[in-house]
Amino acid sequence: MVWVIIVIVAVIVVLAIMLITSYNRFVKQRNLIQESWRQIDVELHRRYDLIPNLVETVRAYAAHERHVFEEVARLRTQAVNVQGATPEQRAAAEGQLSGALRQMMISVEAYPQLQSNQNFLGLQRELTDTEDRIAAGRRFYNANVGDYNTRIEAFPSNLIAGAFKFEKAGYFEVKDEQVRAVPQVSFGTIGSVAGEQAPPQMQPGAPSSGQIHPQMPGDQGNYQSPPQPIPGGYQQPPAQPGQYPAPGQYQGQGEPPVGGPPAGSPAPQDGQPPFTGGQ
Repeated sequence: MVWVIIVIVAVIVVLAIMLITSYNRFVKQRNLIQESWRQIDVELHRRYDLIPNLVETVRAYAAHERHVFEEVARLRTQAVNVQGATPEQRAAAEGQLSGALRQMMISVEAYPQLQSNQNFLGLQRELTDTEDRIAAGRRFYNANVGDYNTRIEAFPSNLIAGAFKFEKAGYFEVKDEQVRAVPQVSFGTIGSVAGEQAPPQMQPGAPSSGQIHPQMPGDQGNYQSPPQPIPGGYQQPPAQPGQYPAPGQYQGQGEPPVGGPPAGSPAPQDGQPPFTGGQ
């Protein structure tokens, strides 16, 4: 009986330790998510402070781009007003603001004097560095949220999460269509390089150089065999349809042809060797 009580007490102690450990881990992860979010919020405020100065600098050179400046100012005010909202709402506002800033930077390309302005270049550099830090903080924040949400859904930690009201955290994802768009890549004609012409295509029935195309059934005498070199330095000319070798013309091994075709014999057809008189 004593051993049974000891075993029960041991099981209760182990379960209590597991409960406390899991609960403390949930608290630690939740605090880590909040801390990582505060780091992102600091960089977002830095971004909000840079945008007005950047807009005023651009306005001095491109005053007629008024609609672009007004849109950037409106979206900046909207992003500032949703600071107490959820990460999903903040992400939506930041995505719209990023799109307006990108549009303003595109309009800047038409003003070379503005691109060489030192004040504009300094603000642009600071804004780029801030964007990089925001992106790094977003990756860190989303990684912590992923681990936290996984534990809330996994067993048996989901029992503790449900008992102590630990809720899933939201991701901070900027839904920018320009960033998420798939780049269009075209390699042109296969086998050719940009700026070069594709190799010519062979026409049907036209033999390529350096290749022998034997005559196939149905060909109408279009094939001619190339001259074949023979010992002694002589070269046998190609056979022509309906023609015989001239008298005294050597055909092979330095020996002249003997005789000719029998009287009344028909002329050789295309694709047949001429009569040389050999029996």
